[in-house]
Amino acid sequence: MSITRLNGNRFAEMILQGANHLSNNAKYVDSLNVFPVPDGDTGTNMNLSITSGAKEVKNNVSGHIGKVGTALSRGLLMGARGNSGVILSQLFRGFAKSIESKETINSKEFANAFQAGVNTAYKAVMKPVEGTILTVAKDAARKAVEAAQNEENIIKVMELTLKEAKASLDRTPDLLPVLKEVGVVDSGGQGLVYVYEGFLAELKGEKVPGAPVSMPSLNDLVSAEHHRSLSSVSTAEIEFGYCTEFMVKFEEDKLTFAEDAFRNEISEYGDSLLVISDEEVVKVHIHAEEPGKVLTYAQKYGSLINMKIENMREQHSAMLDESRSSSPQESPEKREKKEYGIITVTMGSGIAELFRSIGAHSVIEGGQTMNPSTEDIVQAIRDVHAKNIIILPNNSNIIMAAQQAASVVDENVVVVPTKTVPQGMAALLAFNPSGDIGENEGLMSEALSHVKTGQITYAVRDTQIDGLDIEKDDFMGINNGKIVIKDKEQLGAAVKLLENMLSEDDEILTILQGEDVSDEELQGLLSYIEENFEDVEVETHKGKQPLYSYIFSIE
Repeated sequence: MSITRLNGNRFAEMILQGANHLSNNAKYVDSLNVFPVPDGDTGTNMNLSITSGAKEVKNNVSGHIGKVGTALSRGLLMGARGNSGVILSQLFRGFAKSIESKETINSKEFANAFQAGVNTAYKAVMKPVEGTILTVAKDAARKAVEAAQNEENIIKVMELTLKEAKASLDRTPDLLPVLKEVGVVDSGGQGLVYVYEGFLAELKGEKVPGAPVSMPSLNDLVSAEHHRSLSSVSTAEIEFGYCTEFMVKFEEDKLTFAEDAFRNEISEYGDSLLVISDEEVVKVHIHAEEPGKVLTYAQKYGSLINMKIENMREQHSAMLDESRSSSPQESPEKREKKEYGIITVTMGSGIAELFRSIGAHSVIEGGQTMNPSTEDIVQAIRDVHAKNIIILPNNSNIIMAAQQAASVVDENVVVVPTKTVPQGMAALLAFNPSGDIGENEGLMSEALSHVKTGQITYAVRDTQIDGLDIEKDDFMGINNGKIVIKDKEQLGAAVKLLENMLSEDDEILTILQGEDVSDEELQGLLSYIEENFEDVEVETHKGKQPLYSYIFSIE
């Protein structure tokens, strides 16, 4: 079989196959995360990102390959989540730009498009790291260009491109020592290989195994009247504040799924519950006060995919504001922009309220395992309605999406690269409302160096990293991004981490209590601190964050 010209219709099918194949293997990509933490989300982010691109392609199928590429680029750009998703969007942004004026392309143009994507992605990353998805894409594109010099069959070029992508992926541990230490290949590179495998399968007229199940849309089944009824209550009367939607892909080594039992159990976490299942997956919609607990329960049955959590209290307040401003004298167009709008990202209703109390104008509910997309951040930029906008990502995996959002709007936006919640808090407290945006960017960025971040979470697999032999379900203490201790007990891990982090120069310790930490356990930790670090001033807040039982901020 030979294909010497590639048109838009065939390219659209390649994209859908690539997206499907990555979706079916997202959990495996997640498992390649170097840190054995429960929020390893490269596969989830890449899946949601390319699914957004594929959806845009599906809605804009054309025989003109340039138009299909443009649709893919647009969908990926706005749907990009996490660093891996942003890099994937940049790879296909360059690819699409290379072919945008062409109705069909030959093998050389196909190969050159891969190379153009690599060039764009490398420019988008401030400090490219080899041994990552960038390297896999670069090596594969180089092979594509080389092969196309003498090969007109696009199928053959794609075969050689994929072969080199796999070989490059196998070499990633030689370029990044931490990958070799942990015994994994790069997760982003693996995700890209799955996309390329889908491309090749479609070109050869094959289908990758395990095509996704077609299921009813929860949006079609959730009563619109129920959501409209929110207008008849006050914000304070909303008992379960988070509209939570997700899917669970069943796994053999997890609990056996029984829909009635599952529905009865999960109903304890909230109301407005809908459960739709078949042999492979279950879709869930629920209004819950603690969505993290819902997800933890559901994860007993398999891997979580297509997660979405919305703060209905914020939506309700915004709805009322919009209603009030819809009168002629207060239309959105006539509302005067405030001087500053500060947007922050976090997970946990208590932390969200804490950020609001110290000056955040908009809080995007997300972060660990549920990174907001470029589009989510763009919408927050629009909603905050300010002349100067400052974004605090509070997660290293959200910084690139925030920067990408800032680049696609016409507003005056700066991203202060906060990597943790404590850094976000320190930056926000350093904000000077009377200063200009340049001064504030400097002040807030400087504040990051004055705070230390500690986190307690649990291991999702056995591993050896940074000299520690870690077993599944061990509690781990993370000091400024580095795993430094482990313990079988949650409280024991917290004590060990504080011993590792606190010094005689430290004055203030802020503890954010996770949703899995009882008040009794917290009191035990406070007693230990009082006995051993009597000169340290301690503040505690109910952060209600999932996955991370404690977050420590030390100044």
